[in-house]
Amino acid sequence: MNVERVTIQFLPGVVLQREVDYFNGINHFLVLDLDGTISDPLTGITHSLNYALHMFGYPEMDENTVAQYIGPPLDIIMRKITNSDSSELISHIIRHYRDYYNRIGYAENTLYPGIYEGLQYLMAKNIPMGICTSKRVDFAEKILKLFQLDPFFSFISGGDIGIQKTNQLRLLVENKIIDKTAIMIGDRAVDIQAAHENGLKSIGVLWGYGNKEELGEVSPYRILNHPEELKKII
Repeated sequence: MNVERVTIQFLPGVVLQREVDYFNGINHFLVLDLDGTISDPLTGITHSLNYALHMFGYPEMDENTVAQYIGPPLDIIMRKITNSDSSELISHIIRHYRDYYNRIGYAENTLYPGIYEGLQYLMAKNIPMGICTSKRVDFAEKILKLFQLDPFFSFISGGDIGIQKTNQLRLLVENKIIDKTAIMIGDRAVDIQAAHENGLKSIGVLWGYGNKEELGEVSPYRILNHPEELKKII
């Protein structure tokens, strides 16, 4: 296996350097979502969200309600929750949300049972993997390091306000970090749709926040029921 050092710039001002492994000369990557696919962010997101909403006079939300919003970019979530189109208000709420999340919320993630073993198995089989998440890169890195998962991944593509996952995948393809043989793995329809729009195969997972009906409507290549099934996709 050849290893090439590349510099990846996904967002303005964010440059992330990673080793990218080329599998048998072609980068057949598995590209994984983070929230709802690798770790469960519900408690941390709920606490961070309620901290921010309280600062602006909005009522707090319980975990069952918050769970419906996990997956899409943060600015889209905030617009739905506040029913506001004010970019200034949304920006202020997100800033307070991220303040709490950076200090406390990220560490309230829990790792899905079987994920570590599944990723470890894939790495042992020399399958290169990367992360494509709507989270900011720095938050994603903190979560991966929290669970000692960072050695499994060759890159992180992080999102931000106004950044869509379909554009993140497009940049990965255009920068030759992945090619059209890559497979996107995620728990929400947005993950599968982003893969389709970039000509990639996709795999939906049912241990996160999407359900079989949601995923079925966007026709992933496969649907997995448990993290242990990650071992069967190669």
